[in-house]
Amino acid sequence: MELLKTYAPLVTRLFLAAVFIPAGLSKMGDVAGFAGYMTSGGLPGFLAWPAIIFEVLLGLSMLIGFQARWMALLGAGFCVVAGLLYHFAPADQMQMILFFKNLGIAGAFLMIFAHGPGKLAVDKS
Repeated sequence: MELLKTYAPLVTRLFLAAVFIPAGLSKMGDVAGFAGYMTSGGLPGFLAWPAIIFEVLLGLSMLIGFQARWMALLGAGFCVVAGLLYHFAPADQMQMILFFKNLGIAGAFLMIFAHGPGKLAVDKS
């Protein structure tokens, strides 16, 4: 059980980093396109760069476990808001799957916020 307590938070953080670092970096290749997508959910396009930077910093925070609790809390909120704005469409099964996937990721972030990033992190818990 100690082995699981030591490595599960690290693996969780690595999985989250594997989502958010590439997601943020890929958006840098087409910021205008991402800004257009943001406006489709009702957010102003000028928030594209802050959202991209946040995704990359969130992923890096999870990767090394630095300021992980607070970044995880922000990440949970980010996932819930993004899910509601861009994927909550009860008539569209695929969008609802993505919505619930966002909620699952938010749940992983909330676990990191509640229990810390683990022993194998810059901010050891």
